[in-house]
Amino acid sequence: MKQVTAAGQSVEDAVASALAQLNTTRDNVEIEVVDQGKKGFLGWIGARKAVVRASLLPDPVEEACQFLKNISEKMNVQSEITVKREGKVVTFHLSGEKIALLIGKRGQTLNSLQYLTQLVANRHSKQYITIIVDAEGYRQRRNDTLIQLAERMADKAHKSGKEVSLEPMPSYERKIIHTALLKNPKIKTTSSGTEPFRHLIISPKNKA
Repeated sequence: MKQVTAAGQSVEDAVASALAQLNTTRDNVEIEVVDQGKKGFLGWIGARKAVVRASLLPDPVEEACQFLKNISEKMNVQSEITVKREGKVVTFHLSGEKIALLIGKRGQTLNSLQYLTQLVANRHSKQYITIIVDAEGYRQRRNDTLIQLAERMADKAHKSGKEVSLEPMPSYERKIIHTALLKNPKIKTTSSGTEPFRHLIISPKNKA
């Protein structure tokens, strides 16, 4: 953690000096007041400058990216990571050889990586950040698969008159299915269970 000590006529001046040295903004540092300072007699006799110690906080996105790199290396996967920031949503795109190892069966490994990466990022962030980890466009392919699954299971529930329970999925995947069926007048979707076993239930609306 980069750290500087700065002085000024007031605490505010000392903080401003520290920020200039670190070339950053107040949101990115932790400030410790070492000495409040003293104005002194007649404004200068016995005066003492204020002193602060400013520590540059780790960048949450950089920390998350480094975490992904370390995990990839430990899994013996050489991957390239590109980062896309859109407000409070940060997407990490992974590419390279053996990338399937980072995806896992039905994206389970990728989902676990995403969950852990989000924990790492938000441990260093003052505001909550939503993290998405994608690998070779898997998320879009999975999105298309989930929509097709939603339509098939909705048709099954409607024709059989019985509810259909889907396998446990992370919240954003459940949301994809829920959104896909939101305008279907014949069925309704509800969530059941607790994480990580929470799953969707598709039910016919005319069920007795």
